Amino acid sequence: MIKNKIDIITLGCSKNLVDSELLMRQLVANGYTVDHDSEKPKGEIAVINTCGFIGDAKEESVNMILSFAEAKKHKKLRKLFVMGCLSERYKEELSAEIPEVDAFYGKFAWKNLIADLGKSYKQELSHERSISTPKHYAFLKISEGCNRSCSYCAIPLITGAYKSRPMEEIEAEVRRLAASGVKELQFIAQDLTYYGLDLYRTMKLPELVERVSDIEGIEWIRLHYAYPAHFPNDLLCVMRERTNVCNYLDIALQHISDNMLKAMRRNISKQESVDLIKRFRDEVPNIHLRTTMMVGHPRETDKDFAELLDFVRETRFERLGAFPYSHQEDTFSGKHYADDIPASVKQERMDVLMAEQEQISLALNESKIGESFKVIIDREEEDYYVGRSEFDSPEVDGEVLIGKEQKLHAGCFYKVKISSAQAFDLYANVE
Repeated sequence: MIKNKIDIITLGCSKNLVDSELLMRQLVANGYTVDHDSEKPKGEIAVINTCGFIGDAKEESVNMILSFAEAKKHKKLRKLFVMGCLSERYKEELSAEIPEVDAFYGKFAWKNLIADLGKSYKQELSHERSISTPKHYAFLKISEGCNRSCSYCAIPLITGAYKSRPMEEIEAEVRRLAASGVKELQFIAQDLTYYGLDLYRTMKLPELVERVSDIEGIEWIRLHYAYPAHFPNDLLCVMRERTNVCNYLDIALQHISDNMLKAMRRNISKQESVDLIKRFRDEVPNIHLRTTMMVGHPRETDKDFAELLDFVRETRFERLGAFPYSHQEDTFSGKHYADDIPASVKQERMDVLMAEQEQISLALNESKIGESFKVIIDREEEDYYVGRSEFDSPEVDGEVLIGKEQKLHAGCFYKVKISSAQAFDLYANVE
């Protein structure tokens, strides 16, 4: 147990990671040594940043808290703090059930942790972060909250209404990141496409992306978590015309049958979804689409699932993830629907869907053999350098494994030629 050392453990999404990085910067400024997601935490203080989105994530967060509470019982830890989404939603219940935790903080109350350590929150550093990712890329959170009313989602209950960050504030942060060596940005938000409506009374994502793309040093911009309804079409023009905006879009569709889209309260129809994807591919040649699908939502019939499976086969998404519906109290589904799909059926449907996607991914990857791509190197491993193309977002997508015939450097770009392919990874050599 090392004095004045704090271990930060981040669970859940990259939006949580940004919160952890903001906290880490404040702790470092107050004289602490900080480790993030260390395999063997050694500090006298631990902070767990929790996720509360779906059942599996909540279970993982609770188990992590319990493991550190056990360490504290055995005097391996002096202080234990918990923050984030799970803590925001279940603070009273967690406090009663896990008394070993010194304090629970809501998602936006983590600044109080600084005061509880007897330190001061440094306002002049309020937008600075201690980046935990490799120094050449960073996540850029452009907003908080969500104004959508999807039936299954507890996020608006946790985060509150949508709140855009001012464009000038975001640009200033990007300039700091670029000056520190960041070359690649992942734009993130609960809903990218709503950006600006609350501050500027109009959708401003296209303008924001354009302004950030003008900042010297930023070579790749990748967009995550767009919402399909009322999509800002001007964004496609920016993607097409700006060379440092990757031809990549993460847009969660969740389902395709009109029956399920209505039950999920997605405010879009099947035909509108199909037309939207066609527009993406027509206006941005070679765009790679990442989407997420949900199976087992209440009222999903075998016919609904078959329709979804057919849609995935026909559309051939370059990237696709899936997860089973998780019943959440106080959501629209939790209040108005019975959780009527057995867990075994949910899992079976997800397995079938992902098996289909694996075959699609393999075929799409094999079609790249012989082609050349610009890649950025993330790290060196025993047999390969590990890189990514503009179509590969860190942590969620596949990678490009590059032979070690010559010395390569992390954070640098190289042109490589694809030599072979698997379902989710490509193999290449430097040209």
